[in-house]
Amino acid sequence: MQEVTILQRSPALIAALSGEIDSANADEFYEEIRALYDRAPADVTFECEKLAFIDSTALGTFVKLLKHVKEGGHVLRFRGMQPRIKKLFVICSLDTIMEIEP
Repeated sequence: MQEVTILQRSPALIAALSGEIDSANADEFYEEIRALYDRAPADVTFECEKLAFIDSTALGTFVKLLKHVKEGGHVLRFRGMQPRIKKLFVICSLDTIMEIEP
């Protein structure tokens, strides 16, 4: 189960992620973030300190969100990823197309 806590809506959307994002909840997660973005397009930052697990479906969901946000002229970034989650982004070379901050 994942939880999204909105920390800020303007001038950028900042959301804290916790729990797990996987095939069971990735579509719901995507729709929630996309709806928030569409209401007030802005740069999107995910605070990931408490994100415990993601699978390949979640990676694909982040790519879909990246495309949508970039189409609007904005940036998608991640902060505070745990090493094992960051490793998945690096293995899939997503760190080359997404901003990943310490």
